Amino acid sequence: MAASAVRIDGNSLLLGGGVRVRFIRTLRLPESGTHQLPPGLGEFPVRRVEDHPGTVPTWMRERGGVLLPVYLREAMWLSFAGSSEPAALQVGVGKVCAVSGEPWRGTLTRTPQNYVVLPRQPWLDGINSGKGTVRQFVAVPLGTGATVEGQVTGEETWGGVQLQAFGLSAAALDAWRQEERARAQRAAAHPWAGGPPAAPMAFGAAPPAPGAAPARPAGPRRARSASMGLGVGGSMRQEVYRDDRPAADWAREPSGRVFVHLVTPPEWRRITGEDAPPSPVDRAAYTRAGLPWYDYYDESAADLEPAGPLTGVRPVGDWLGDDHTPWQAPAPGQVVPLGDAPKPGKAVTDGDW
Repeated sequence: MAASAVRIDGNSLLLGGGVRVRFIRTLRLPESGTHQLPPGLGEFPVRRVEDHPGTVPTWMRERGGVLLPVYLREAMWLSFAGSSEPAALQVGVGKVCAVSGEPWRGTLTRTPQNYVVLPRQPWLDGINSGKGTVRQFVAVPLGTGATVEGQVTGEETWGGVQLQAFGLSAAALDAWRQEERARAQRAAAHPWAGGPPAAPMAFGAAPPAPGAAPARPAGPRRARSASMGLGVGGSMRQEVYRDDRPAADWAREPSGRVFVHLVTPPEWRRITGEDAPPSPVDRAAYTRAGLPWYDYYDESAADLEPAGPLTGVRPVGDWLGDDHTPWQAPAPGQVVPLGDAPKPGKAVTDGDW
């Protein structure tokens, strides 16, 4: 993969073809019940590994990519935005696919589907664990057995998050662009030909607010200290959409891939010299303040079946104990229904993973 394929723009990762990924801080859900989409509480800061050659561990430098700081049991979601051109994005958690539960592969597969389809999938809050639901991404140290990686593979070797994007093939992209031009011409001539305009979506504060996406988760091998991976927390209502495009439409080579290292706040400070952002506000305070939660539904899209290897993944509380404060559910009026590019920065160097 060329070093220029992935770039940082602020705290966004640009993976080519207009694919933009941001990591959004959020409230951690209770591990029982099914909940609405939690709000976004700002972006995780992202830094290039290669900018800190004297302080990053050798193994991190060999993998390349970027790093970001997470607190123990901090929850996050991934916001997808950028070009309107179709793209397929693979998301790995410790090199276990968050969509299929299968081992990480460098190619797209349809059976089972091992990627999300952009721009239809505006965000991903967790692993594909149930029909119409996901289980929230929650940060835990490697070596505890609580990560998705540890529970699915029996080892905790990789940690972090892996991303790889594919655009359309040249022929499919040309056909898509012609179709879009024709649609734009029809809309200009007959503004209501395609039906009334869609309701606006919110951007930034939560799962459609998740950032800039539509405004709205033999015992394990001992791991490197300060390395973090993703386990799971509570369940929320969120579809992982089935790809309705012919598999041959996708390019055979990715437009960009990147390894995202998750590190503890003390390790972040040691490596970068920066303080990590403070831990997010607690859930009860957020709810008492009357701030919004979100509910998103796209009736025109088909949800993937639950991923078999992921259905048995247990929440981090089963491994580390329950540390939740009492749950305060949002009032009905706090649940917001969500309806049916900057100049690139420095390139991120890919490594061996």
